[in-house]
Amino acid sequence: MTSAPTTSRDVRVAILGCGNVGAALVGIVQDRADALAVQSGARFTIAGIAVHDLDAPRPAHVPRDLLTADAAGLVADRDVDIVVELIGGLEPAGSLVRAALAAGHPVVTANKALLASPDGVALRTLARERGVDLLYEAAVAGAIPLVRALRESLTGERIHRVMGIVNGTTNFILTKMGEQGADYATVLAEAQELGLAERDPTADVEGFDAAAKAAILAGVAFGYNVSDDAVVREGITGITSSDVDFARRAGYVIKLLAIVERSGEAGLSVRVHPALVPDAHPLAGVRGAFNAVFIEGEAAGELMLYGQGAGGLPTASAVVGDLIDATRNLLAGTTAPAPDREPAHLVPEDDLEAGFYISLDVADRPGVLGAVTTAFGDNGVSIRSVEQEGTSGEARLVFVTHLAREGDVRATLATLGGLDVVERIGGVMRIVGAA
Repeated sequence: MTSAPTTSRDVRVAILGCGNVGAALVGIVQDRADALAVQSGARFTIAGIAVHDLDAPRPAHVPRDLLTADAAGLVADRDVDIVVELIGGLEPAGSLVRAALAAGHPVVTANKALLASPDGVALRTLARERGVDLLYEAAVAGAIPLVRALRESLTGERIHRVMGIVNGTTNFILTKMGEQGADYATVLAEAQELGLAERDPTADVEGFDAAAKAAILAGVAFGYNVSDDAVVREGITGITSSDVDFARRAGYVIKLLAIVERSGEAGLSVRVHPALVPDAHPLAGVRGAFNAVFIEGEAAGELMLYGQGAGGLPTASAVVGDLIDATRNLLAGTTAPAPDREPAHLVPEDDLEAGFYISLDVADRPGVLGAVTTAFGDNGVSIRSVEQEGTSGEARLVFVTHLAREGDVRATLATLGGLDVVERIGGVMRIVGAA
């Protein structure tokens, strides 16, 4: 029998929040105490667990004697070494993280909303000034070690683009729509019944959650401080079964993508939107509630990381990884690298380029196609292909364009909207890999 490992010191951890992730974290720290001591170089002791309601039901393994309603007092405790923030939202989480950093405590958080807000940029600056870690692996893609891979394994790589599926709810919805031919409302209701979508799904389906993660990735992959209000954002609520059907017949699947890519030497494009992804692309095969991120580097080429993007245990696993890193850095008197640059140029939305899928409901009579294609040509948008489906008195035209400026596409849509032969502008989506 081997003896339990010995360490030179204990590290006292304050946990703020004890929901699914917090409770899972407490269980991991308790069950894997010896292994974590070997990996981190110190033995973790939970100094306290701050909660809003002391009497709320919790798993039996959560020690009741460690619960406190005084989160500020716990953060201010001089005996605390590291603070783990799992409350979520902007406040009181922001104030507590700020107080912890100001007191010289390293902070581990899974709070994407806070990190991607303008205040998150200020918190990263404060951490750098105080010489302590602010780590957030769990904020982007759950258990997927994305932040660590970009920050450490690929630290010497010139990254060109990071593109991924970072929201499991929307990926579940789009997967079901593609495989079953169901409409958006039906699949959303199913996701809500399964607990994969909130009662109010706005943050997921309108792309706010993915936009926050894209902003964080801009910092990790490119070193730039970007807040979520600067991210070009579009959700999936307008996608119809006919859009999905066309994508399938044309050799694509529809995914909500977060994309951060370099533009020139100092420019950056940060955006979230649905896109048609070719069947052959690795992201096309990511099904259900899973996440995956595709990285394109100058020397490393193409890489993809895939796994569980949410859930109590997967997220807690990522938190533990950061807790170990923070402890190692604390003992060594160092910190992890952090973004410290403002982008010299965020590419305006109108200047972004992509191929586009555009569907139109039009009057089914002679001359309509000519009038519509003239609108494309007059605005400098080149048509790659067009498909027409006719019904009694109406027709649907589906266009796929060559690479085009988004500003030119918007101008085309405005022109089309003014034509009396165009009854409705339907789906408009970008296409990955278009030329």
